[in-house]
Amino acid sequence: MLLYLTNYLAQFESGFNVFNYLTMRAILGALTALILSFIIGPRMIKKLSVNQLGQPVRQEGPETHLLKAGTPTMGGALILTAIAVSTVLWADLENHFVWVVLFVMLAFGIIGYVDDYKKLILQNPDGISAKQKLFWQSAAAIVAAVALYLFAKQDGTLDTATELLIPYFKDLTIPIGMFQIVITYFFIVGFSNAVNLTDGLDGLAIMPTVLVGGALGVFAYVTGNVNFSGYLGIPYVAGSGEILVFCAALAGAGLGFLWFNTYPAQVFMGDIGALALGAALGAVAVMVRQEVVLAIMGGVFVIETLSVMIQVASFKLTGRRVFRMAPLHHHFELKGWAEPKVIVRFWIITVILVLIGFASLKIR
Repeated sequence: MLLYLTNYLAQFESGFNVFNYLTMRAILGALTALILSFIIGPRMIKKLSVNQLGQPVRQEGPETHLLKAGTPTMGGALILTAIAVSTVLWADLENHFVWVVLFVMLAFGIIGYVDDYKKLILQNPDGISAKQKLFWQSAAAIVAAVALYLFAKQDGTLDTATELLIPYFKDLTIPIGMFQIVITYFFIVGFSNAVNLTDGLDGLAIMPTVLVGGALGVFAYVTGNVNFSGYLGIPYVAGSGEILVFCAALAGAGLGFLWFNTYPAQVFMGDIGALALGAALGAVAVMVRQEVVLAIMGGVFVIETLSVMIQVASFKLTGRRVFRMAPLHHHFELKGWAEPKVIVRFWIITVILVLIGFASLKIR
């Protein structure tokens, strides 16, 4: 929105041309989201506390978690508001990638809101049933997947948009055609639920989300630049660079939320935040053709999800549990690790994985 205003003002003062630079708008998007989080955060936490929208705690979980009972949740609304406002202010609103990722984030945010509302307001411990949640997640993901496919067809970039890039190998791609719609669906829904499963400790999910989202922003920037993409040997996707503004806003809003969510947390993001942010990461990875790299950089989310799947499968097949408790972070807690130790070590692992993901830009 402000891009159009600055373009108009540039007719009278050339200094306003600086806002045409994508990197400048990304920096401003991150700062705007961060400042909005600091301004809105205390007010939102106070309102959630007054309305007693407190976090329920699993009775079978670690005893230390009983202290978390009643901590305000649904704080993800703060993150989504800051991201949406910042993106609308600083991104090019004629770019269809921006609108698709905003749609994905807000659609999954609504699903998470309804789930949180049923749990906290209606006192329904199950929230939305698993089938209902998957149905609405699938509907939103399919809409986004089909839209991206049709936009690529319209732009004449369908060949690039329907190739699965294999990192660390030069020019190695797998043509998948319309199966790309299925890939998009699984990455959006899969990472939405993966981040939600990871969101079990103070700050555990949000920092890896910030790190991975910021890294995807860098991939978006180079993918949308014909010179950089050619030099690095990655597919050029016209217009994808604008996603950098969204990713920067995500990083800024995430850091702002972490200010209140760090141990001991003043607020939890709830499903409204976790489902939305995970879906957004999946959508961005598809847009910049880095699905496999996302699976690497978001390895913490992947491992947490696999731990749940392994635990369930093992118990159903053998009656035994592989982990003391799933997701995996609870396993380490029950082994005696203090909560901050689990959190920081998972953050460190994410930093390492993000660096490995960045290495794919040069190792080919």
